[in-house]
Amino acid sequence: MRVLICPDKFAGTLSAPEVAAAVATGWTGADELVQRPLSDGGPGFVEVLAAALNGHLLPVPTVDPLGRPASGEVLIVGATAYIESAQACGLHLLTKEERDPNTTTSYGLGLLMMAAVEAGASELVIGLGGSAVNDGGAGMLAALGAAPVDVAGYALPYGGAYLSSAVALGGEPRLRQARLVAATDVDNPLTGLHGASKVYGPQKGATEEDVFRLDAALEQFAGVLERAFGVTDLEVAPGGGAAGGIGAALIALGARVTSGIGLVTTLIGLEKELDTADLVITGEGSFDHQSLRGKVVAGIANGARDRGLPCVVVCGRNETGYREAASAGVTETLSLTEHFGSEETALSEPARGLRELAERLSQQWSR
Repeated sequence: MRVLICPDKFAGTLSAPEVAAAVATGWTGADELVQRPLSDGGPGFVEVLAAALNGHLLPVPTVDPLGRPASGEVLIVGATAYIESAQACGLHLLTKEERDPNTTTSYGLGLLMMAAVEAGASELVIGLGGSAVNDGGAGMLAALGAAPVDVAGYALPYGGAYLSSAVALGGEPRLRQARLVAATDVDNPLTGLHGASKVYGPQKGATEEDVFRLDAALEQFAGVLERAFGVTDLEVAPGGGAAGGIGAALIALGARVTSGIGLVTTLIGLEKELDTADLVITGEGSFDHQSLRGKVVAGIANGARDRGLPCVVVCGRNETGYREAASAGVTETLSLTEHFGSEETALSEPARGLRELAERLSQQWSR
């Protein structure tokens, strides 16, 4: 039997390649195992593509969401640069106590983009997901030379809360006419009930009061971007709410929005692997309602369903209903929390848990 193992990361514990390796190690049947770790544009985007594409990694000094020095890498493949926003803006770069979308910035992403342009890339593919920011890409624009300014012409402090004072941009983005692609894991708009602040702000440290303030600030900033770049309907554009509104800033810059998981699966040739598989195993750390909206698990389960293949999801914790998962193409779901009977053990020993779950699956599915 040909078993295709194609998981996303388990955020905070294991990278996608580590998850795939643990499952493969635990499998005891005499079957052909194919490992294809994935990313939907969030953490691991560059790592996954670097393992599959014939390119080179360019080390780039950048900064984290609080402006502290951080290390990033841009994957250069021909004239295309693949950039992972989470390397500079990722929630995993902060402790829980440090999370505050009022002050966190996307400035570091702009540094990564500048490095790619300076390296000669004429197309920038930017993976969006797992961010700690809610600044509408204002920090990114500042790094590119187009900082938001107030009515007096002064550059605003970093962070989403200050965008309520934005009236214009203080310059033109220095991108040398590079084409932009925003690879995102969500289709949320910038503002409103399903916008960046309301849906994702709380997990980034926003209080209920913060959410309303940040949403109003993004509404103000959307107007600034529309006037600066001659675009319309930025608040409601699908994907504009990705990565705390960075998606909207990229759309204003002319970016084409695409599915992160769709892009990755195409680039690594996953469709052909699905065509020849007998069983598909995917997964992520938290399998919940968001997982079925453009993320890795949804993309893989849908592809398996269309081919009549069984699809098993392994996860840290499972918060979806059986019918909801089954309608997306999921045959079975196994979680580490249920396996261990303890969330603490699931977080501390995920690799062991995945090996044990894989052994159980091999006894169930192996021919």
